[in-house]
Amino acid sequence: MLRTTSRSRHALLTAAAALLLSGCATVSAGSPAAPGVPSGTAAQDALLKAAEHRLVVDCLDDRGLVLTARPRAPDEEQILQAALFGAGPRELSLTLATGATVTAHSDGCAAAARQRLYGDQRSWFRAQVIVDNLRAEAQYRMRDDPAHRTALARWTRCVTPPDRPRPERPDPDVAARCGRESGLDAVRARLEAAELIAVRALHRDELTTYRQLRDRALLRAVDLSAPPHQQKGTSHP
Repeated sequence: MLRTTSRSRHALLTAAAALLLSGCATVSAGSPAAPGVPSGTAAQDALLKAAEHRLVVDCLDDRGLVLTARPRAPDEEQILQAALFGAGPRELSLTLATGATVTAHSDGCAAAARQRLYGDQRSWFRAQVIVDNLRAEAQYRMRDDPAHRTALARWTRCVTPPDRPRPERPDPDVAARCGRESGLDAVRARLEAAELIAVRALHRDELTTYRQLRDRALLRAVDLSAPPHQQKGTSHP
């Protein structure tokens, strides 16, 4: 399980915290020239999720545990959660440019499934977290741009009622209208596109690692999805 903390109120981070992890839509998925590997990103994601789910189920089965939807007693739930996501201190940790820190266990069946599928869970953890937060980092970087600050000030004035302090959470319809009228939406769209290019260049190595590990995982996922008598029984490099 991934856990995120933040040292900055402005850090715009959404960390993956699910049993089955998928890649970020900002990265074009590779299409390994291998039989059985689908070409579309959505189909590849589904293949990887299915393979990871199968590995998790097999791991739990080895421990005498089963994933079911039935209600469980608190002690049973605690045992299952520990088996799934690990226990004790989180061994994997990465602090992003936004100031947010993402942590995860390296034990547990979810981690074991990622190790089996991607071949190097530590490298995958780092690459996957960075790739999943490219947009958050781009948004974080554009905060200090003069055009953004000016448009944000106009938006703040727009959503603030006369003779009253600005509401902590403006009405969604008012916020949307002010986003258009203040030009903040347009400024953000323009700056985010430019910052994404810069962020992707900064993380070129992580993007390469992400693609390589994902492509290898797709090959392993194809093997896992094949009937037992058709599985190769060997791991891909």
